[in-house]
Amino acid sequence: MVRGRSNGHYWGVVLDAPDVRALGRFYAELLDWEVYRDEPNEVTLAAPEGNAYLAVQPQHSAEYARPVWPAVDGRQQMMIHLDVEVGDLDAAVAHAVEMGATLPDHQPQDDVRVLLDPAGHPFCLYVDSS
Repeated sequence: MVRGRSNGHYWGVVLDAPDVRALGRFYAELLDWEVYRDEPNEVTLAAPEGNAYLAVQPQHSAEYARPVWPAVDGRQQMMIHLDVEVGDLDAAVAHAVEMGATLPDHQPQDDVRVLLDPAGHPFCLYVDSS
């Protein structure tokens, strides 16, 4: 528990993107989460259960560079990624690609697929093998 945080408070992840609404729609469909706030400078998705959210805001830096996957020396590397558990990995990957995600050639694990969202943020789809 984070000191000072109560059970009624929210926590979340905020991604920067050049097109806030497009990336918000992408993740709303990918995660099947409700769009809680849809404004020109912020789209916030609410998790169906719990106090978590995913927000998308405009890039605030003109020097923003999309991360590359896999990592390449001298290029912007991934700083954070989302993990999403799915029941059928092949179907989930196909759906994500159909919505605009990119499937890189480099895949480090058999039961995980690293994809790039339309703004270039890496995310992983995986099947729980336990």
